[in-house]
Amino acid sequence: MVTDFFTVETIGLTRLNVLFLVEVDRRRVQLAGITAHPTGAWVTQQARDLLMDVGERAEQFRFLIRDRDAKFSACFDAVFVGAGIGVLKIPPRAPRANAYAERWVRAVRTECLDWILIWNQAQLYRGVERLPGALQLGPAPPRAGLGGRCPTRHCLACLPHFG
Repeated sequence: MVTDFFTVETIGLTRLNVLFLVEVDRRRVQLAGITAHPTGAWVTQQARDLLMDVGERAEQFRFLIRDRDAKFSACFDAVFVGAGIGVLKIPPRAPRANAYAERWVRAVRTECLDWILIWNQAQLYRGVERLPGALQLGPAPPRAGLGGRCPTRHCLACLPHFG
């Protein structure tokens, strides 16, 4: 599992921070939260909420890979360590070490956020949460196809979801 933040500028010049986690083995993205002012306490609470949502599946995760952002406090790490998930920090100035997270951010930006104007936090959350295929990183592996068929790549038709 990998985690990171990305920022989105609203039309009112407010910077919103989006916290997300990528389940690498399932190629699924969990949207943890969006806020204009992320603090260590807020990030820790989002981690707790996320582990509650994941539930029983938390046992299958061995590691959480994250960057060295100051928003990820020791309490954040303790939440995952308490669930039996080891926390690995990527080396300084090495974004390629968190390639799964960076790839998802690039996909959301180029296929959707670069084409629309965001008004507020609620619109951003509603739009990113509803994106068809956006919460899945790339095409599903061939073994996951229905009826043994190879699934097709999802198109991020985002414009109707931000309305």
